Amino acid sequence: MTDLLTAAASPGTASPGDAARTATGARRVLRRLRARRAALPAAAVLALLALLALAAPLFAALEGQDATTYHDDLVDSARGGVPLGSFGGISADHWLGVEPGTGRDMFVRLLYGARVSLAVAVGATLVQIAVGVAVGLTAALGNRLVDGILGHLTDVMVALPLLVFAIALTAVVPAGFPRPALLVVVIGLIAWGSLARVVRAQALALKKLDHVAAARLTGASEWRIARRELLPALAAPVITYAAILLPANMILEAAMSFLGVGITPPTPSWGQMLSSAQTWFRADPLYVVLPASMLFVTTFAFTVLGDALRGALDPREASRLRVGRRGRASRTGGAA
Repeated sequence: MTDLLTAAASPGTASPGDAARTATGARRVLRRLRARRAALPAAAVLALLALLALAAPLFAALEGQDATTYHDDLVDSARGGVPLGSFGGISADHWLGVEPGTGRDMFVRLLYGARVSLAVAVGATLVQIAVGVAVGLTAALGNRLVDGILGHLTDVMVALPLLVFAIALTAVVPAGFPRPALLVVVIGLIAWGSLARVVRAQALALKKLDHVAAARLTGASEWRIARRELLPALAAPVITYAAILLPANMILEAAMSFLGVGITPPTPSWGQMLSSAQTWFRADPLYVVLPASMLFVTTFAFTVLGDALRGALDPREASRLRVGRRGRASRTGGAA
């Protein structure tokens, strides 16, 4: 990764040699990523989920259902709205059954819920990256006063009880404001503190490198140094941290929707579906299992892929693996 970061952060116009080193470094990272057995299945699960979410209207048309139509004839009103039939009303017309009480199609609502959950998680992560990188770089490149002010602000944001503060903000916003956009803004503008700390620490270390000092001696402005010298080298840690933020943001959206201050009906969301399912877990267990399983599998895949990405972008990880293999080989040879 050192070659990749050095090539990406070198000042001036990139030469063919720089491009070749960058390509070689990228291939090296991909090779390390492929060497991790859990990375490929996790990436495949996330790619499949993204494909299903993007193609939700197509699958809804294929099944012949939508996410908001009520089917009163598919629930037993005498039993409080329990779906008729086995396994939550699974049939040729409703592939995963129907929602208790309303009869809405579960398969389509799960797909559209994936759209909402992924969109909120990705959008909030992008906002966190933008704010965290901006604050961290400004603190690292600014004078002592700027660094102190931004440092205290970052400490306050890190110390804030995120879920409680997000609930308080969403509770006072008018009901007509789009909830997915509101969650993106609220989560993104509150939970950037940890990323800002990472960026500041990395930028302070990068400032001591020779090519950054050389750029400063040539009269380059702080903005040019940040854009040409620091930002390319910060790509690896920021990408790694973003892979950790994504599942955390998805869980946060689900928790807020579960508590009734996130996504509101009729817009489907996995958290909102779990909130409704808490009264049906005995009569229709599948209504709880489906959204909970989707949420668990998605966050687990994001976590596994993020861990694999961290190792692939960290050259010290590969060195530790080589040392470990050599140690095992030497012990095996000695035992033989």
